[in-house]
Amino acid sequence: MRRLLIAGNWKMNTLRETATALAGALAEAYPQEPDSVEILVCPPFPYLLPVRDAIDGSAVQLGAQNAYHEAPGAYTGEVALDMLLDVGCRWVIVGHSERRHVLGESDELLNKKVQAALAKGLNVIYCVGEKLEQREADQTEQVLDHQMETGLAGCSGDALAKLVVAYEPVWAIGTGVRATKEQAESAHKHLREWLASRYNAELAEQTRILYGGSVKAGDDQQKQETYELLCQPNVDGALVGGASLKAEEFKAIIEAGERAAQAGTNA
Repeated sequence: MRRLLIAGNWKMNTLRETATALAGALAEAYPQEPDSVEILVCPPFPYLLPVRDAIDGSAVQLGAQNAYHEAPGAYTGEVALDMLLDVGCRWVIVGHSERRHVLGESDELLNKKVQAALAKGLNVIYCVGEKLEQREADQTEQVLDHQMETGLAGCSGDALAKLVVAYEPVWAIGTGVRATKEQAESAHKHLREWLASRYNAELAEQTRILYGGSVKAGDDQQKQETYELLCQPNVDGALVGGASLKAEEFKAIIEAGERAAQAGTNA
């Protein structure tokens, strides 16, 4: 059974005081890793070190939101994978929709980042997802196929042991609109079938596929919706944006994951 991963992407938010307070609250709540859920936070680059110190010894893992694929050198403003490893990162997000559609990163560039990060031994969360007009034109699967084909080009099955895919429909990110559990399950199932067809059934079965896009748990209805989403057979966790900035709400999403995993065990 695939272990759920609940990952918090803090984006360009927090200052040092709020980042360490948030990290400390999570570390206090999860001194030991839950049996069924992995927990990850990805703060902005300036706060990786203080957040690392705040979560030290706890179940909370540290990741970065981006990196450059080249070795350290003359790349002003970029952050090398070696630097991430040096400050204790175990994870890196590659291809978030904001990197693609706001900052213009191409699938070909993302492929270089994926390959370089995997070669360094980092766990990679590779993000894919369609825009609203693409979904309305019934192009979701074609978009996902292209992003997977180009983004993972040249990656061996062995390398993908450290890969997590995150399905994040662009139309649901930061909008308050979330894909229904049926829409999410359909896209996740398609992604798993793509992995099986390009690699093999065993790798496809082992690869975790997260959902990202307005995952919330601010009230009872949202908690129930998140629980039901995480109960879907091909949804293996969540990449959480705004809700990961509130310790209590992020913990509620983790708890929904624990309940979903337990329900799956008892199914």
